[in-house]
Amino acid sequence: MSLVEQHLREFARASLRAGLLPDPELRREVAQAITVELPGRADDAETLAGAWLAEARKELARDQSGWPEVTDHDLLQRAFADIERAGVVVLQGCEDHWAAKALLDERAATGTATRGVAWFTAPDVWHAVDEGMLEVNLWHGSTANAAPGDALLDEVLSAFGRHGLEAHFDEGRIEVAAHWHRRPAT
Repeated sequence: MSLVEQHLREFARASLRAGLLPDPELRREVAQAITVELPGRADDAETLAGAWLAEARKELARDQSGWPEVTDHDLLQRAFADIERAGVVVLQGCEDHWAAKALLDERAATGTATRGVAWFTAPDVWHAVDEGMLEVNLWHGSTANAAPGDALLDEVLSAFGRHGLEAHFDEGRIEVAAHWHRRPAT
């Protein structure tokens, strides 16, 4: 197996475990990546995508048997709910910082005040799948980055802590010690 194929299989695995895309869209993304990265196998991209995702689903089902009843993902979702109740929009697996800015601009245009936005991308989730650390960006409603000493940052850090998640601010982002062990929707 080539290094490129290994990377593509890992992309399929991490994307499946992230659970950010519905199955048909996930399969299209994996097939598209195969087409681009392995052009010699482009004719088989759909078949390969299906096989790799099926393999990843079996591995996930095996791994889930060893997960605790309440996973870090469950705790993250509870913390995100608290953060949203405090007036901070949470964008999980958003495209990029432009998506976060667009949300704030849209709300401002409609006169909807937003205290802030906490956001992270799909690659941030992929990192948390295996490495157990989710990096979360936090902006004020003005798009200004949160910084040490901000009440907003302190509130968000406290929300993670209340749910048993260790989090700290480092180099402009919140680092949350959490594995993204998300159970697939049934």
